[in-house]
Amino acid sequence: MTERKEVISHCLAFQNVYEDYPFRDTDWCVVRHKDNRKVFAWIFEREGHIWVNVKCSPEWAEVWRQTYPSVLPAYHLNKKHWNSIILDGTVPDEEICRMIGDSYDLTGERRKENG
Repeated sequence: MTERKEVISHCLAFQNVYEDYPFRDTDWCVVRHKDNRKVFAWIFEREGHIWVNVKCSPEWAEVWRQTYPSVLPAYHLNKKHWNSIILDGTVPDEEICRMIGDSYDLTGERRKENG
C-alpha cells in the first residue's frame, strides 16, 4: 500500500465512517467515525510519500516504531498515542491494515460493559 487512493479506500471499508477534508490544504484527508466524528486516519503527502497517522496504545506505538523505520512518532499529533506510517513500501500491507484497524477501534465509541 503506497498510494493515497489505496489507503483512503481501505479506511472507507470500515463501518460508519466518512472521508473529510477539514483544512484549506486539500492534500490532507481524514477519515472519521460517523457517530462521534473522531478521526482514526490522517492521510497526507510529505517528503514525496503518502503518510497516514494512526492512533495506537502507547505500548504498541513504541513496538511499531522499533520494528519499522518508516513508522515514526506522529507528524502534528500527540506522539505518545499516535504514529505516522510512511507508505514507502517497507511496511507490509497487513501491518498497515492492522495499525489502521487498531486506530479505528481506539477512536470508536466506548460501550459500557454489563456487570
